[in-house]
Amino acid sequence: MRHHAIPGTPLFDGAAAQKGLPLNRMCFSFNSAANRDAFRRDEAAYCRKFGLTPEQREAVAERDVRKLIAAGGNIYYLAKLAGIFGLGVQDIGAQQTGMSVDAFKAKLEAAGR
Repeated sequence: MRHHAIPGTPLFDGAAAQKGLPLNRMCFSFNSAANRDAFRRDEAAYCRKFGLTPEQREAVAERDVRKLIAAGGNIYYLAKLAGIFGLGVQDIGAQQTGMSVDAFKAKLEAAGR
């Protein structure tokens, strides 16, 4: 995984987009309530339907946003998946920074956000 000028920030370029295409297509499908329900009913089958790689399926199963991004996930599409998991923006931010949610919230509060 290549990184941008900000340490720990994966670069989402053409290669990452190609790598993440199955995952991002699946996440885009969650615009439909019926598709969200189908995912909840049989997550493994739904992931197979979109041809997710083993790396992507593992990241989905672990609910690990950092792994999903490393597997080519685009954060805008991943937000749809995170919603199904019950993860909010601060949960995602905490995962991306490797912090606990409480530590992440404290960091935001200290920065005045």
